[in-house]
Amino acid sequence: MNRKYRKQDAKAYAREHFRGVWAATVTPFREDLSFDEGGFRRNLRHWVHTLRLGGLFVTGKQGEFFSMSLAERKRSFEIAVEEAAGHCGIVSSCSDANLDVVLALARHSQDIGADYIVVHSPVLHFHQDVEETVYEYYRYLSEQLDIGIALWNHPDCGYVMSPELCARIAELPNIVAIKYSVDRVLYRELTRLAGDRILVSTASEEEWLDNIVELGWRLYLCSTPPFLLQTAVDQRINAYTQLAFEGKLAEARAIRDSLEPARTAFRAARPSGTPQAYSKYWLELLGQVGGPVRRPLLNLTEGQKAAAREAFARSGLKQV
Repeated sequence: MNRKYRKQDAKAYAREHFRGVWAATVTPFREDLSFDEGGFRRNLRHWVHTLRLGGLFVTGKQGEFFSMSLAERKRSFEIAVEEAAGHCGIVSSCSDANLDVVLALARHSQDIGADYIVVHSPVLHFHQDVEETVYEYYRYLSEQLDIGIALWNHPDCGYVMSPELCARIAELPNIVAIKYSVDRVLYRELTRLAGDRILVSTASEEEWLDNIVELGWRLYLCSTPPFLLQTAVDQRINAYTQLAFEGKLAEARAIRDSLEPARTAFRAARPSGTPQAYSKYWLELLGQVGGPVRRPLLNLTEGQKAAAREAFARSGLKQV
């Protein structure tokens, strides 16, 4: 049983609390590739208390869940819940190819008081009867669990869930949100079909303001920009979000647009094949804890690090 709400109240609870700017955490490892729990706590305290983010998406794809043991993933959830307590929300990433692992992580999340879980749509190797297979997958998870469940669909899994399928899944009692990493035409249609039953969001920070204004969204779920493009003294994503929520759209757009040099600089030096390693190194340039990535991911070369430093220097992000 989730400690914060009953299963039948999950949608209402999420409608009230699952809002604002959420970020997808990275997982710091030491040079010997062990989980750096102290470094993770240090980063969490910055994201929770200094950046005052609405919530954190813990140990997902950016967090290298696929290279972590079950025990490490559970421990990352525990640490995040401890550090966030009373200050911001936690959605723990329970995605896995093995359903027993998904359920073990989800039940652990319930037990420790996470707010929600997120489960990526399953990888289907034969792509037969996709819609019925995916619906049954989430129906079973909904039946087995009390905690609010966020869907996550991305073309990386080999298919895109249709808005109609997502809307059907949204009828399940504790399906509360979706990170829908698709083209705007699809997430706009899902918002039209089921925006009263499920919180729709996407990972693009560049589209966030337009989605607040045009689609009435109140949840950014989420990627790394909330902590890679913000500092203790430069919190423009938070600022334009709050202004947009207050209806001060001209001011919000001006601040959103002022971040374009930082976005451009960040993208300019990012190697296509090493997004996690690049994010971790950028995090170090911000004075936080990054560290190496685990195999099968590649670490940055010295040349790539030099390019990142040059890009960071022209990003315009204020640190003091």
